[in-house]
Amino acid sequence: MSWRSSCFPRRLQPNKSIWRALSTTRLHPPNIASALALRPSDDRENVTIQVSGTVRTIRKQKQRAFLQLGDGSTVHNLQAVLDPGHTQGLSTGAFVEIQGLWRLAPPGKEQSHELHAQHVTVIGAADPERIKKYPIQKKFQTAEFLRSIPHLRLRLPIHALLARLRSESEFLLAQYFRNRGFLRVQSPVITSSDCEGAGQVFSLNAGAPVSKDCGGRLFEEPFFFPQPKYLTVSSQLHLEAYMQEHPKVWTFSPTFRAERSDTPRHVSEFWMLEVEMRTQSLQAIMELVEDIIKSLVQGLQQGSFLEELITMQLSSNKLQTEEFVENDEALTDDGLSNRWATLNEGPWPRITYEEALCLLQERFTSGKSRFFHEPTWESGLQLEHEKYIAAVVGDGRPVFVTDYPRMSKPFYMLPSAPEHSGSATVSNTAACFDLLFPDVCEVVGGSLREHRLDKLETSIACLGTGANGNFRRQTVGPNEVSAATKGGETLDWYIDLRRFGSVPHGGFGLGFDRLLCYLTGMHNIKDVIPWPRFYGRCDG
Repeated sequence: MSWRSSCFPRRLQPNKSIWRALSTTRLHPPNIASALALRPSDDRENVTIQVSGTVRTIRKQKQRAFLQLGDGSTVHNLQAVLDPGHTQGLSTGAFVEIQGLWRLAPPGKEQSHELHAQHVTVIGAADPERIKKYPIQKKFQTAEFLRSIPHLRLRLPIHALLARLRSESEFLLAQYFRNRGFLRVQSPVITSSDCEGAGQVFSLNAGAPVSKDCGGRLFEEPFFFPQPKYLTVSSQLHLEAYMQEHPKVWTFSPTFRAERSDTPRHVSEFWMLEVEMRTQSLQAIMELVEDIIKSLVQGLQQGSFLEELITMQLSSNKLQTEEFVENDEALTDDGLSNRWATLNEGPWPRITYEEALCLLQERFTSGKSRFFHEPTWESGLQLEHEKYIAAVVGDGRPVFVTDYPRMSKPFYMLPSAPEHSGSATVSNTAACFDLLFPDVCEVVGGSLREHRLDKLETSIACLGTGANGNFRRQTVGPNEVSAATKGGETLDWYIDLRRFGSVPHGGFGLGFDRLLCYLTGMHNIKDVIPWPRFYGRCDG
């Protein structure tokens, strides 16, 4: 029999004929998830299996001992029944290999079968005295404390589940793009500019000028790079270079923001899925985004991820831990199930920024909704506004908000309509969108790109970009365009993409970790990232 490493208890149901054929075969399931999936018929009680894993807990009695074994392949532990002679040298944290009979468990047990050990081999021992000082115990522990020991919290069942969920999601996304003719490319992590214009970048400081004594002479060592360089905040500009030759490209890479905020939605290092494609339609990009996320959810539903997440939520409620979202509905199994199901329902709502603003202003002025920040055209949508739109307009589904004011967006975005359209409102907006999810708000942002050389140069001059690639919003006249663009020489390579021929195109960036927050019901983005880096903290 061949075993799939991705099988889970709910899915693998071997029939009686297979068991009769294997009546004399010793089974070696590749992991505990596969072992728990075994369902031998009542007349085949002498099936022998061999499994290995880490001892989660061990309870010793006079005549027997009960051991919980786990290996990260499932949130469920395998129970083994041991004779007292097999428990020598066993303690929590030990890695063991157990061979024995897979038999029906007594009625009322959590799992249908249990392993009656015949041979126990300790592969990796754990010192019982040191284990007593193990910081993760079976009791209430705050999420903040667990974030301080990321190297150890990876052993927890919930974080083992998150690791498998991330892995499967990356596989499904890569499969999606490959099946649709997208080319996966690699973009640099060290860049010359701040693509988003927020100015919140990490600067590289390797080889700063220092004085050295060489043969009695003092001299200054040059910088490692001749100009300032930064950790990337987006791969978009480099994807546009690929797109000039390949119609549809994508990448999945780490992104860095030096934002001095410690909120449940922000970290300094996170992963972004970014796409660039030849198109003249913003609607086509939004339809692609919606299809990608729906396909991902449908793929994940083929496994047992949702079932395991619900199991962990129920366990979390019993221990009163802080990992899952602070929302009564999401903390129920129906809440999380409905969240996944709702993502697959009908087309997601679309609303323009102007329409959203009118709705918010009406609620604000009438007193029907209380906002701390008054919604105005210039101030943009605050977090409280985004949450309201996602809850009211989306009714539980994600919402596309389109056509934001141009002055609040980066220079590379195409206007919503030509300047000669005659509509001041339209010409002052960008052909862009943000996709807002309930609770977590913005998860995806995208736009059509300005592909015309003269318009791009004017946009750079009007919106401004300094020598380090950061934006200075200002107003300049037509004769000042060339002077303004000279200040942003770090983007000269980007202007070359239009200078030597271009094509209408657009793309988007999807915050992978925020999407996982929504799918898992986790309250804080720091708890879905294995090694979270955020303001004031970089452990491990």
